[in-house]
Amino acid sequence: MADRLLLIDGHSVAYRAFFALPVENFATTTGQHTNAVFGFTSMLINVLRDEQPTHIGVALDVSRQTFRSEEYAEYKANRSKSPEEFQGQIPLIKDVCAALGIQTFEKEGFEADDIIGTLTTQAKAAGMDVLICTGDRDALQLVSDTTTVLYPRKGVSDLARMTPAAVEEKYGLAPVNYPDLAALVGETSDNLPGVPGVGPKTAAKWIATYGTLDALVAAAGDIPGKAGESLREHLDDVIRNRKINALVCDLDLPAGPADLAFSTNWNRDAIHQVFDALEFAALRTRLFDYLGGGDEAAVASLEAPVLAVEQLTAIGPWLEAHGTALVGVEVAGVARVVGSRVDGVAFAAADGAVAWADVGVLDDPAFAAWLADADRPKVFHDAKGQLHALGAHGWPVRGIVADTALGTYLVKPDQRSYDLADLSLRYLKRELGPADDASGQLSFLDDGSGDAGQRAKATLDLWEVLAPELADTGALALLRDVELPLIDVLLGMETAGIAVDSDHLDRLHVEFSEQIVRAQQDAYAAIGREVNLGSPKQLQEVLFDQLGMPRTKRTKTGYTTDAESLQWLYATTEHPFLEALLRHRDVTKLRQSVEGLQKTSGADGRIHTTYSQTVAATGRLSSADPNLQNIPIRTEQGRRIRESFVVGPGFETLLTADYSQIEMRIMAHLSEDAGLIAAFNDGEDFHTVMAAKVFERDAAAIDGGLRARIKAMNYGLAYGLSAYGLSQQLGISTGEAQALMDDYFETFGGVRTYLQGVVAAARQTGFTATILGRRRYLPDLQSDNRQRREMAERMALNAPIQGSAADIIKVAMLNSQRALDAEGLRSRMLLQVHDELVFEVAPGEQDVVEELVRREMAGAADLSVPLDVSVGIGRTWHEAGH
Repeated sequence: MADRLLLIDGHSVAYRAFFALPVENFATTTGQHTNAVFGFTSMLINVLRDEQPTHIGVALDVSRQTFRSEEYAEYKANRSKSPEEFQGQIPLIKDVCAALGIQTFEKEGFEADDIIGTLTTQAKAAGMDVLICTGDRDALQLVSDTTTVLYPRKGVSDLARMTPAAVEEKYGLAPVNYPDLAALVGETSDNLPGVPGVGPKTAAKWIATYGTLDALVAAAGDIPGKAGESLREHLDDVIRNRKINALVCDLDLPAGPADLAFSTNWNRDAIHQVFDALEFAALRTRLFDYLGGGDEAAVASLEAPVLAVEQLTAIGPWLEAHGTALVGVEVAGVARVVGSRVDGVAFAAADGAVAWADVGVLDDPAFAAWLADADRPKVFHDAKGQLHALGAHGWPVRGIVADTALGTYLVKPDQRSYDLADLSLRYLKRELGPADDASGQLSFLDDGSGDAGQRAKATLDLWEVLAPELADTGALALLRDVELPLIDVLLGMETAGIAVDSDHLDRLHVEFSEQIVRAQQDAYAAIGREVNLGSPKQLQEVLFDQLGMPRTKRTKTGYTTDAESLQWLYATTEHPFLEALLRHRDVTKLRQSVEGLQKTSGADGRIHTTYSQTVAATGRLSSADPNLQNIPIRTEQGRRIRESFVVGPGFETLLTADYSQIEMRIMAHLSEDAGLIAAFNDGEDFHTVMAAKVFERDAAAIDGGLRARIKAMNYGLAYGLSAYGLSQQLGISTGEAQALMDDYFETFGGVRTYLQGVVAAARQTGFTATILGRRRYLPDLQSDNRQRREMAERMALNAPIQGSAADIIKVAMLNSQRALDAEGLRSRMLLQVHDELVFEVAPGEQDVVEELVRREMAGAADLSVPLDVSVGIGRTWHEAGH
């Protein structure tokens, strides 16, 4: 069997992937866009799997300046500049190729097609079969009995096999004649004009008649009719086109086909490093699943050591012998807030002993006593789910001195995954099996003992590596004083859940469904016909063709119809179709929120959300299944959804407490700006006081418009708000916005000094820090890529303020829970939503709970301005709002 060479036009594939995959859905937690490199890598893995090449090379363009643009200055001149989000992804593609041992080629003054043409010519001479993956039709001239072009039909996932027969069927001529046809009809993407009035069928007919383009040109005077006349008038263009679309097939390259042998004996550690940085965990799994491989020594070095896992028939003696010192724990079973199950538990002791006990052995009272003993130190990985499972059996846990998921999060808060298998690779150079599947299964290989034992051992070993790093970065105290004790608080909140009025949810669903239909009918009436309001293509036709509205941002498929663009169009035109369309979208989102709550309402009449401490890099808690932090409250209809959350049986009322303008208070504290501090200490409406200072007027003279301008400024500055951004928010010119910002900073110079200083300091140290020392690492502050650098600068402005707010609310939660416990109250904390806490108050405890919560929240941090706490009481979450 002949060797098979796969050649990939890297730029062509990456660019198609960029437009096929939504850029907003593909980015690392540091802000690096990855849709192009993701699409390229996904295609590469599929082709490697399906085609099994023996050799492979990737060709890349260097720049648009080639010998073709020197020959014809207008060559590709119609192409717009590559989007900023695309720039910077080509080096990442090179990183992927290098990790896989795939050579990349670039040649100054030439295109990737010329590199592919050269390597194809050399490969054919050496008797190799060739596969060319490209979206550039010029490569069709290389197709032969031994060369096939894999041409993307849709995105980069559907590849058409362009064989000689396929080329002839599509274009009516042999592949060698394709450049002749292209010279006649032109190539819009390359800005090469063809002969007016001559299409592919006519061109193919002429070439079939005369054999070659040269013969056709020589006989141009004999071609009859208007087509012949047009040909004669544009012969210079045709000759130029043919010269330009001919591939150069004799370049001097640093390597030839024989040097491009592909093997799966790759360096798996190098692959892990690159795929970790790109956060391509799923693609890495596909790569290894499809292709396996890896250097035998490297694979062996990454394999988890074979453990002697003792199968316990009695757990008491083992715990007595090994359970006094640090023990790594891994629970096997199902981890859910409701419906957890324990199948068994693995233990890894500091002295090297590893053991497994199934659920029957765990019924020994010695196990429950060991779990509940705060003096017996335990290490978990992602403890909360496992604690739910243990708690379902009536086994509370004390003495957790470390959680390796939380520990890694504090060291690397921008990582997307804190899966133990990923961390074991990164820190221990050891491969583990998966932690769980979509059903929440904690350990499911064989009887669970071997897999769980490996994970328990990895948890213990990982902590030994993490502990010094946490100490060096000052994060150890944050772990032990805040994040670890918060696990118990969140465990209680998730277990309690919050009661819902299912009948109210059902009524809302009916109302919102009716409103969707009305909005739909109003939209149809405004344009005189029915369209799919969810179809961007049909909306483009209505807005820009039928109604002739101003064009929005250009995209590959037309003009954008995203929410921001539609709001701008409505503000510009006030057309009733847009009003109905926006209303339709809003109500559809409301109904989706209701449906999510209906699906997650439990048999106990309560909704049990799941909180995560490792999702938001700033330290904020996140909520999922359902996301109760995302219940809309800006509109009256949205607030009605909060009416569905009610006080449960046996309790008297709901109590909500939140911080007023906490981020601005933190800004005042961190900036030490005297004017900002005074504005809070005046005790009046903060934004009004600020506006009075900026506009140099009495507070009584500040109207709603002036207050809104300063409010937008106050909150925007902490997020790196630009003059343009402010102008868009306020509907004023960029010049007016810049003048407003200048006046603001003239009044509050300390804020400007702080904002400038925090970015400068982070650029030197590589990180920002909150009041409690929570770090956010920002290596892109030194990036040569302007987009990545500016994003990192915005993160540097935001992280200390939002992160400090996250720290403060966590401390408030801890202190409030301790106070509730100390007072022996039945009232309980149910929810945390950004800066708000929700409590369920037992009969007769309202006054003491309100006083307690105000005290603990206000005292959660010692700032230079007071922490103002607002409290509300009500039967529903909406009524308790304030």
